[in-house]
Amino acid sequence: MSVEPYGADEESAAVLRTVGRVIKMCREREGMTQAGLATAIRYSEEQVSSVERGRRAPAEEFLEAADRVLEASGLISGLKHDVAKARFPKKVRDHAKLESEAVELCAYANSVVHGLLQTEEYARNLYVMRRPPFSEEQVDELVEGRLARQKIFDQQPAPVFNFVQEEVTLRRPLGGRMVMRKQLAHLLEIGHRRNVEIQVMPTDREDHAGIDGSFQLLRLKEGVTVAHNEVQLTSRLISHVKEIQICEVRYGAIRAQALTPRESLAFIEKVLGET
Repeated sequence: MSVEPYGADEESAAVLRTVGRVIKMCREREGMTQAGLATAIRYSEEQVSSVERGRRAPAEEFLEAADRVLEASGLISGLKHDVAKARFPKKVRDHAKLESEAVELCAYANSVVHGLLQTEEYARNLYVMRRPPFSEEQVDELVEGRLARQKIFDQQPAPVFNFVQEEVTLRRPLGGRMVMRKQLAHLLEIGHRRNVEIQVMPTDREDHAGIDGSFQLLRLKEGVTVAHNEVQLTSRLISHVKEIQICEVRYGAIRAQALTPRESLAFIEKVLGET
């Protein structure tokens, strides 16, 4: 039985249906059955059928193999970029687009390590523990989408990043000891980049401006600032000027109350040694 892509929306569904029609057209032009194509590209017949019906986002390897076997001269493999975007949930695509347009990103995270800072193992464990549970295919798509967002670190010109992580996010052993050790080591690596500052908000702070929860600020290329927060089943983009001003005031206070970037890296290194 085929599975709808997680977070499917009409835009991505239309892309996948078009890709499916192109592959079917090329297959029939070659006089090949779905079973024959499946054998030739080493995928199951069910997968070929699901892709042709637009019910499954094909992997890059699938498209390349189909292009080669069906002698499509790049017609199929050339769809990789479109499929790569369509396979992620709309909110992931929109969030990634917004982040890619930012010249500065500031984020406060109070329950888990921020998504842009997560290792693959840490992210996977977060999605696996969600209730009701995601399917394996959904988990794979969500992890892939989260890691794809992290390409923003290699953009040129490089954006400026500041992250404030609540101390508990460094000590909560999500995924187990080895997953957390790798995650903490990754934070140290990212935190030493010249355009990245990571700060830790100690649990013992008596005054805390971030008590209302996680959020992030994005200053875009055209000079506009927007905010974003996500809790439970709600993802909200904030663009109202007065609300943005409140978020900016709060974030400034959060940064001032947290450890400095240098103190924070030393703190993370200490927690790593204790983990």
